[in-house]
Amino acid sequence: MDETQPKITCHVKAYRQAKGWSQAQLADVVGVKRQAIYDIESGRYLPNTGVAIRMAKILDCTVETLFSEETTGDVVDIELAGDEPAGSSRLLSAKVRGRVVGVPLTERILANRGLPAADALLEKNGLSARIYCPNDILDKTILLFGCDPAFSILGDHVARAFPGARVHCCFASSYASMRALAQGVAHVGGIHLHNRDDGESNVTLAREMLSGMGGKVVGFTTMEEGLMVGAGNPDNIRSIDDLYLKRLRFVNRECGAALRILLDDHLERASLPKTAIKGYNDEVKSHSEGARLVAAGLVDAALGLHVVADMHGIDFVPLTAVRCDLVIPDDMLDHPTVRIMLDVLQTRALRDDIASVPGYETSSSGNLIDTL
Repeated sequence: MDETQPKITCHVKAYRQAKGWSQAQLADVVGVKRQAIYDIESGRYLPNTGVAIRMAKILDCTVETLFSEETTGDVVDIELAGDEPAGSSRLLSAKVRGRVVGVPLTERILANRGLPAADALLEKNGLSARIYCPNDILDKTILLFGCDPAFSILGDHVARAFPGARVHCCFASSYASMRALAQGVAHVGGIHLHNRDDGESNVTLAREMLSGMGGKVVGFTTMEEGLMVGAGNPDNIRSIDDLYLKRLRFVNRECGAALRILLDDHLERASLPKTAIKGYNDEVKSHSEGARLVAAGLVDAALGLHVVADMHGIDFVPLTAVRCDLVIPDDMLDHPTVRIMLDVLQTRALRDDIASVPGYETSSSGNLIDTL
């Protein structure tokens, strides 16, 4: 093999074994000798185009997923997304309008992802990164900023529908999501504000922050928001009023988080100062962080989602239900993975999957809410 040629990684064995086939069985269906399958899987032989296409069709995948080019770790210019300094040199990456964007794999991102492989490693200068993800995969990757845990379900359904496609779900508040879109470091942004007297708050904020950038607002989920409390609700919490009436230990969300706005609106209607709630100025930056403090008994209540409380084995006091929408700039609508995502939003499989999770309803999924 010519050492100057890019190295190709073969995944035929994994797909063959997933079918439960032997090398001989695959060879018979493809129309080649068993030795050819052995040589292909061991990397000794790269099949011609016709054989590769036949194998991909038989194994229910694409040629690109069967044979991927290994990257050499080329250093490229990179733009970091997010408002915080890079807390890690490990990055999730995608191409946004022709630029490579990196999202540091910090604790907030890892909270809902386990420990994923990095697409790139940030160089010490903070302006470039060594890319280890093949270009064809970066081209099929989109960055979705938002804080709805069901985004990860959407990402999995997109990957099933479009081999090689990836949706990197990057945790961010509604305001931070719109800011990422405005800065051009995201393909899609999630937003879930509570409607006020001015009508559709999601659409209003998107128009305000993405001024001059056309786009679509598409419905995703309706989810229950409220107070996450200890298992069994030991303080018998029934509403926000109990936080100050019982002088309970509380932890707030950061400025710009939709749940903090919900709390502030309640206090304003009740003509109560923010100091009425013990812990109002103590902040966490994710639902999961608040849930962990409640589960550990360090606070009595935290703002969050029904699904997050359920995941942490604690109780939940519902306050309201809010619609989470996806905001997609017009020039992102032609991205192949975005197109697949919009198709997936219309499927019964996705809706049933999300609706089976505590605190979710999916009647708005895939609906066009408005245009920007």
